[in-house]
Amino acid sequence: MWERTLQDLVRGLRANRKDESKFIAKAVDEIRQEIKSDEMELKAGAVLKLTYLDMLGYDMSWASFHVVEVMSSPKFHLKSVGYLAAAQTFEQDTDVLMLTTNLLKKDLSSTPADIAVTLDGLSHIVTAELARDLSPELIAMLNHSRPHIRKRAILALYKVLVKYPEAIHHARSRLEEKLEDSDPAVVAATVNVLCELARRNPQDYLSLAPQLFHLLTSSSNNWMLIKIIKLFGSLSPHEPRLVKKLQPPITELISTTSAISLLYECVRTCIIGGMLQGPSGDALARMCVAKLASFIEDADQNLKYIALLAMVKIVPSHPHLLADYQDTILASVNDQDISIRMRALDLVSAMVDSTNIQSIVQQLLAHLVPESSASALPSAAQSLAQNVAASAPNTPKAFVSPTQSPGYRLILSQRILAMCSQSTYENITNFEWYISVLVDLAHVANVDVGVEIRDQLVDVVGRVRGARRYAVKLMYTLLSDESMLRNASEEGGCPEVLWAAAWVCGEYCQELSEPQKLLPYLLQPEIANLPPDIVAVYIQAATKVFGYWAAELAQRWDDNDLAEVKQVVESILGRVSSLTSSPHIEVRERAANAYQLFTFISADLNSHRSKAASIMPLAGSSSMTEDSLSIDGPHFPKSLYLIQPLFNPYELNPAAANAQASVAIPEGLDLEAWFVQPPKDVLAHSHSDEVDVAGEKKKKSKKGKDKDLGATASGKKKKVHKDSERVVLTPMDSDVENPEERAQRERRKLERQAQLRDDPYYIIDDRPSRSVEDVDSIPIVHLDDMPSIHQDSRETKLPTLRATSQAFSSEYYTIERDGEMPEGAIVPRPQLTAPSSGSRTQTPSAATPSRMTSFQPYEVPDDSPKSATPEPIKVVRSKKKTTSKKKKTADT
Repeated sequence: MWERTLQDLVRGLRANRKDESKFIAKAVDEIRQEIKSDEMELKAGAVLKLTYLDMLGYDMSWASFHVVEVMSSPKFHLKSVGYLAAAQTFEQDTDVLMLTTNLLKKDLSSTPADIAVTLDGLSHIVTAELARDLSPELIAMLNHSRPHIRKRAILALYKVLVKYPEAIHHARSRLEEKLEDSDPAVVAATVNVLCELARRNPQDYLSLAPQLFHLLTSSSNNWMLIKIIKLFGSLSPHEPRLVKKLQPPITELISTTSAISLLYECVRTCIIGGMLQGPSGDALARMCVAKLASFIEDADQNLKYIALLAMVKIVPSHPHLLADYQDTILASVNDQDISIRMRALDLVSAMVDSTNIQSIVQQLLAHLVPESSASALPSAAQSLAQNVAASAPNTPKAFVSPTQSPGYRLILSQRILAMCSQSTYENITNFEWYISVLVDLAHVANVDVGVEIRDQLVDVVGRVRGARRYAVKLMYTLLSDESMLRNASEEGGCPEVLWAAAWVCGEYCQELSEPQKLLPYLLQPEIANLPPDIVAVYIQAATKVFGYWAAELAQRWDDNDLAEVKQVVESILGRVSSLTSSPHIEVRERAANAYQLFTFISADLNSHRSKAASIMPLAGSSSMTEDSLSIDGPHFPKSLYLIQPLFNPYELNPAAANAQASVAIPEGLDLEAWFVQPPKDVLAHSHSDEVDVAGEKKKKSKKGKDKDLGATASGKKKKVHKDSERVVLTPMDSDVENPEERAQRERRKLERQAQLRDDPYYIIDDRPSRSVEDVDSIPIVHLDDMPSIHQDSRETKLPTLRATSQAFSSEYYTIERDGEMPEGAIVPRPQLTAPSSGSRTQTPSAATPSRMTSFQPYEVPDDSPKSATPEPIKVVRSKKKTTSKKKKTADT
C-alpha cells in the first residue's frame, strides 16, 4: 500500500492516465482497507483521498459512517478533514446525520478552533432536525467573546432559519442587537442575513428601518452599503414614508461614489423602490438616466449590459428622459455582443411611441438589409490574402456578424412586428407607411415570419379603410414580382405574403381600374410551386376579380366587349383546368368549382347575340317602328352577374373581441340535447341487460304479478318497457346458467356499455321520419330579378391603378379597434365606475352590416321556412328499472 498520502494518489493518477479506471479501482480497494484501521491518522488520510475522488465523480457514500468517526477526532487537523468530507458528500437524506447531533453540540462548546470548523461544516450539512436541535446553541453563540465566532454563528444561523423558520422568534432580538456590534465584520454579516430574510417577508423587518438608515449614513463599507440599499429596496414598497427619507442619502451616493457596483445598486433601488415618482423623483430619475447613459458609452461590456437592464425599468415611468439618448441606445443594437444587442432590443421596444416609431423601425430594418460588401466578389489580392491567412496556424476564425445569424434576424423581425402592432396599432399614425414596412420586411427578413406578416397585412387592410387603395397597389406589385414568386420555395422566402396579396386584391378589387389585368398573375403556371393554401387563395381571388370586372363591364356593356370577355374566360378555363387534378383537396375543390362556373359563363357568352343582330328589318319596309326596337331582357349576357353576388353581398368588417360570446342563444335551443337520438334497439338492449342484472336472483320462478307475461310459442318472452312503450323479444332464461355463460354474458354487457359510453359515433335518433314528398318545406329562392341596368356610367379612362400619390398620404386614418358585433348580441353591462373627465364610453353596436354593392339582393318569399332557428329536439330517455318494487308498480 504505497498510496499513503493524497499526494501519492495524485501522482499515481497522473502516471496512469491511459488506464485510469484500473488504477482507481485498485486505489479504492486499498482505501477500504485503510479506512477500517483503528489508527485515526490512517483513517483520516483515507477519508481525504476519498474526498478527492468524490470531486472526480466517484461515489463515497459507503464511507459516511467513517466520515463521522473522523469528525469526532479530538485533533483539530483530523476533525477539519472530517467536516470537509461531510460538507462535500453529505446530503439531506444521509442516514448518519442523525448520529451527529450530540457530536455537534459537543464541538460547539469546545475550543474556538473547533467551534469555527464546526460552524463552517454545520452550514453545509444542516437538516430540519439538526436545525431544531441546535438552534438554542447557535443563538447563544451570537454573544461569544470572539468576533470571528460571532460572525460565523450569524451566517450559520441563516442556514438554520431556512430549514427551521420557527427559530426566528428567538433569534430576531439577538440579530437586531448585532446591528450595533463593535466589530464591523459582525455588523456586515448581520446586514447580509437580514437582507436575505427580508427578501422572503419584508413586512416583518420594517421596524429595523431606523437602525439601517443610521448605518446607511454613517458607514463607509461599500459592500455593506450595497446590502443595506438592497434591503431598503425590499422595504420601501411596503412603507411609502421611506421613499422620501431615502432620496437625499441615495442621491448623494449616486453623485459622489466612484464604486460602479454601489452606483448600480443605488439606481436599481431607486427604480424598484418607487423613488423616481413625484416632483422630487424627477431630478433623481434624470441623474440615474445620465449615469446609465455613461455606462452605455463605456468600453466595459458588463457596464453596458447592466445599464440597458436598468433603463428598461425606467422607461415605463420616464420615457421622455430616455428619448434624449435614443441614438446612443440604438447604437447598442449594432454591438458585436449578442447579449447586449438583445437587451438593447428590449429597451428600444419599450421606448417606442407614436413620435419615434418610424425612425426606430427604419433603423432596425437597416440591420436586416444585407451588406453590399458581402454580395460583391473579392479581388484577386483579397482572395490570396484570405487563403494565406486561412493556411496559417493558430489563425482565429473570421468574425460573423450577428445580423447574419438566422436566430437574431428572426427575433429582430418579430420585435418590429410586435412593437408596431402593440395595442391594436396605437402607435401607428401613417398606415401607408406601415404597409410598406411589412412589404419591405418580407423582402429583407430572410427568415420565416411570413405568417405574422400575412396576418398583419390582412388585419390592417380590414381595419383601416383609408389605407386600402395603397395596400391594393402594393399587393398588385407583389403579385407581379417574379423574384418573390421564384424565391417562395426557399427557406425564409415568406410565401405567406403572397397569400395576403392575393386575398387583399381579391377582396378589394374595386380599387383597381383594370382588374382583368391582374388575372394572368393570379393564374400563371408558376403558382403550382406555391404551398396549396396559397394556390387555393389565388383561385378564389381570381374568381372574385373576374366577378367584379364582369359586373362593372355589364353596366357599361358594349357589343365590342364580347370578344375580350370570351378571351379572358377561355384563358381562365385553360389555367384552372390544369389545377383540377391537383393532389391537394382544397386546391382541387376550388379549381373544380371555378371551372364549372366559368364553363357556364363561357356557354352563355357563346349563345349571346348582340342587339343589332337580333333586330332584322322586314322586307319591303323602309323603316322600323318604335315597337320593333323594344327587346325583352337585358342587352348584355346575364352570366356576367353570376359571380359578383356570391362574394360581395356585405362588407367584410373586423369582428369584436367578444362578438362570439355575445351571441344570444335562440329561443328553444337546448345545447345539452342530442342532435340525433341513439337507435331504439341499442337503448332497449342496454336496458334489458340492466334489468337482467338487477333481477338476477328472480329468474327461476315468479308468482302473481311478478310472473312473466306473454310467453311465446317459440321459446321467447316479452319484456314490456312502460316508459318507452316498446316490446323487446329476448330468449327465455334457462333454469340453470353455468359460470362460463354467466362470465361471457357479463363480459359482453361491459363491452357494450363501454362502447356506448366512449364511442362518439353512436348517435341516437327517435324523431319521426320526414316524408320525402313534403316538397313545401324546401326553401325556394327567386333568381329571376336582375340588377337594374340603367345606372350611371363609370369613367372611361381606366389606368392600371386608380390615381394615387406616390408619397404617403398625410390624412388622418381611422382604425376600427372595437370591431363589429353580431345582430341581436347581448352586450354585457359595464361596471359602475366614476366617469373621468374627457373620457368617452363606446358601446359596440349590433347593427346589421351595411351592404357593399348596389345590386339588388335576391328575394326570398315570406312563406318559405327559415332555417336559421331549427325546431328544438325533444329528448326521451328511458327510465332504469333497478328494483323489483318499481317493476311491480309499473306492471300494475
